[in-house]
Amino acid sequence: MQNTSHAVMAQRSEAKDSLDDFPTPPWATRALIEHVLRSKGELKRQTCLEPACGAGHMSKVLAEFFGEVKSSDIHDYRYGEVQDFLKKPLAVNSFDWVITNPPFRSAEEFALRAIKVARRGVAILARTVFIESVGRYQRLFMEHPPALFAQFTERVPMVKGRLDRKASTATGYGWLVWEREFKGRPELVWIPPCRKSLERDTDYDLPPSPAASAAPLVRKKPKVNKVQESLFG
Repeated sequence: MQNTSHAVMAQRSEAKDSLDDFPTPPWATRALIEHVLRSKGELKRQTCLEPACGAGHMSKVLAEFFGEVKSSDIHDYRYGEVQDFLKKPLAVNSFDWVITNPPFRSAEEFALRAIKVARRGVAILARTVFIESVGRYQRLFMEHPPALFAQFTERVPMVKGRLDRKASTATGYGWLVWEREFKGRPELVWIPPCRKSLERDTDYDLPPSPAASAAPLVRKKPKVNKVQESLFG
């Protein structure tokens, strides 16, 4: 029998070579802009880089608010440029913002790289447990404390390779935000219930990631009439 305890269901184990493609529901990206970022009114004059764009689910929402959004990913999802953010040479302060939902196992490296690339700020969507660990504190948070951590009060369900409006999850998520001009102690805030007001029917018209179409074909059993059933049991 499957163990469905909260602790177990909150875990997600991916192979080392996995692309960790779990698209972000568009309403969760809008929540960052509407409830977290302090400079919402200035974004139309600013640039943004989404370096783990997948099929573009987050990038298309960011384009609703930013003047320019550049998208890339290490894999070809038929959206944005194919680039490895951790290896591609990028100038310091080359974008105003870097906003992304990176692969969990690389989130720390993404944050450190983004802090150098961004001129104004960085926002990383991560599991709540990401703020734990002595090692991560020493490598990241001690030298680069975020301005705030915004915890979702609602769950943000993510499904591998596609958006699923009916999905559920036991995993908590939040936005970690670094601001270049910030000085002081990090702030903890809560993102109020907002899915209902920020979700749009057209969000789910976005195409799924190509990886989702690679699912194995499930063949249906042939129909058997009553005569055949009696003959063959």
